[in-house]
Amino acid sequence: MTKEKLAFEIIERLKREYPDAGCTLDYDDAWKLLVSVRLAAQCTDARVNVVVEKLYRKFPDVDALAAASPEEIEEIVRPCGLGRSKARDISACMRMIKEQYGGKVPDDFDALLKLPGVGRKSANLIMGDVFGKPAIVTDTHCIRLTNRMGLVDGIREPKKVEMALWKIIPPQEGSDFCHRLVYHGREVCTARTKPHCDRCCLADICPKIGVEV
Repeated sequence: MTKEKLAFEIIERLKREYPDAGCTLDYDDAWKLLVSVRLAAQCTDARVNVVVEKLYRKFPDVDALAAASPEEIEEIVRPCGLGRSKARDISACMRMIKEQYGGKVPDDFDALLKLPGVGRKSANLIMGDVFGKPAIVTDTHCIRLTNRMGLVDGIREPKKVEMALWKIIPPQEGSDFCHRLVYHGREVCTARTKPHCDRCCLADICPKIGVEV
């Protein structure tokens, strides 16, 4: 089976298994997703969703957060870990959005990459979830599972994984596919325990069934 055919079959099966899969970070505006994805580094989405509620009560919009000092932000976001660097990035990012983009998150990938604290993973998440544009989010689940499934071959660098997947994943499927990988990676194809291959919807086509990758 070619990688393209394998990718198509995996996409279709994961659609059936997780029809409603979406971003597990809570947000109702693009800037909030930017904040949350920065806080999610080395932190669970569940904890981020709790912390941002307090953050937005005190700083309810871009202007308020842009005017806040990094120290004020850090005091609230500290439970997410790496509080100082995350607060510094959030502060600088919101100021840049206010001053250069009129308070609106840009819908251009390269412009997103210029925002403080925003890398390719975050930019792709914004492009896919907020603006509905083609996106591939290479988080830890995506990297681990696509290697196990044989869609990429021993590649660990996020950008290289992303570039490899662009060649075989239809653009319109990329964003939802990556969300489904998160669900599958948490529930079945786990990282900290042996994968539950016995209840995996991909078991008969996965080339690395039972293999630790």
